Amino acid sequence: MKLPKRNDLCWCNSGKKYKKCHLHSDELGETAPPGLQKEMVRKPTVAAGRISPMNPVPDHIGRPEYADTGAPTSARSSCKKVNPDQIERMRKAGKIAREVLDTVLANVRPGITTDALDRIAHSRTVELDAYPSPLNYMGFPKSICTSVNEVVVHGIPDSRELVAGDIVNCDVTVYAFGMHGDCSETVFVGEVDEDSKKLVQVTWECLMKSIDLVRPGQHFNAIGKVIEDLVREHGFSIVREFTGHGIGESFHMAPYVAHFYEPNNATIMEEGMTFTIEPMINAGCAECVVWPDKWTAVTRDLARSAQFEHTLLVTADGVEILTGGRQPWFMKQ
Repeated sequence: MKLPKRNDLCWCNSGKKYKKCHLHSDELGETAPPGLQKEMVRKPTVAAGRISPMNPVPDHIGRPEYADTGAPTSARSSCKKVNPDQIERMRKAGKIAREVLDTVLANVRPGITTDALDRIAHSRTVELDAYPSPLNYMGFPKSICTSVNEVVVHGIPDSRELVAGDIVNCDVTVYAFGMHGDCSETVFVGEVDEDSKKLVQVTWECLMKSIDLVRPGQHFNAIGKVIEDLVREHGFSIVREFTGHGIGESFHMAPYVAHFYEPNNATIMEEGMTFTIEPMINAGCAECVVWPDKWTAVTRDLARSAQFEHTLLVTADGVEILTGGRQPWFMKQ
């Protein structure tokens, strides 16, 4: 027997949708009938490993305002449009972010630790005279985020070795020329199962379909609508706790960019806005649980999660992707 999908009728014949009836208790392994309980039991594939000390950044490299204190002080609520000078600087920051991400992804393989990927990213970032934006942001201890399998977002690089069959999202943000550039991709570690391949493919399609909507006069909630329609078609779920965000001189600022449909969100895109779209799509339930480290978010049912992200500029006639193109790494693997 297989469990019903979220919007199917519940197995208990209550007449209610499964998500409104036994979904939560089944995920906890409490109420599913014999033959279904076994399917619900998932063991974590990722456990916290040893975290090495922060890597130093040379003194000559420009730093964001939180680099020393860990506390962002820039106004995060303001939604600013960039001027021509800032656009050029954001293009440069986005190009560096892409270079660093490509360097990291080229090194993903069975047996490498996520801490080693972090060192590779850190080294390449400072070689390019940039600061790794996550480093000490609100105390985050590393230079990139590495989110493996059931880790949705903000995974801290550590001593865990990647193994064949894993999927891993590598999230790179750099601060260069006074601006931040932010991008991420999910890739395969060796051969992975078909379900994981489908999850990663659909998540990539969510990003690209939503990018294609970006233009002046467009409602931000169109992003969530196109993603939600595609995700429902494939029986996946959308993480709601974490969203895209404005970016520029500040790492995070308005506008907030939801990856689920919000019919009452009337915010409209304007030429000169810069923001990220970064859908996090889960194979199982949408809900997350945050580890005691206060960063690592995992799926509540321990099903796998995938994410992709680009930094975007709204142009006069559409959109410019500031952090790369339309050919993801997983399609080359």
